[in-house]
Amino acid sequence: MAFECVLKAWEDHQSELRQYLVSRLPDPAMADDFLQDVFFRAMRAGQTFCELDNPRAWLFRVARNALTDNARLRKQWVPVPEHLPDERTSDRAPVDEPDQCIHRTLPVLADADRDILQACDLGTMSQVAYAQAHGLSLPATKARIRRARERLRATLASRCNVETDSNGRICCHKMQS
Repeated sequence: MAFECVLKAWEDHQSELRQYLVSRLPDPAMADDFLQDVFFRAMRAGQTFCELDNPRAWLFRVARNALTDNARLRKQWVPVPEHLPDERTSDRAPVDEPDQCIHRTLPVLADADRDILQACDLGTMSQVAYAQAHGLSLPATKARIRRARERLRATLASRCNVETDSNGRICCHKMQS
């Protein structure tokens, strides 16, 4: 079933569309193949194509998308030899790296500090659940965890030589033995 609107638009824009494709492809025969593909897509669109306000823009958009798809398919991938060193930077933030020092520091903290930090910060217990399990109010639990974090931070700073940048964020550390 031929749609007159498609044939009319094709007559009006085929030449210009072919020039566009020839200017972007290495071979005129390849441009003709793309041109034929655009025509088939317009025919398959059928009545929907006939209802377009700007059939020229639609034809060029389909051609441009076909060129983009073709470029993606032709992309050359070069395998990376296995013997090259991995020079990618760590995806971990410096603040996450002293985790070994944290686990070595926890035993030197007071029992109450270690308990609340392991339960709420390192474990899965919520502060509300911790408060209920230990007969504390929620504000008292929040105050205890804040103080335990401050003491952990001070201990880490001395044991791991934690250094901060100008914004106060951890930038580096050295674990002591």
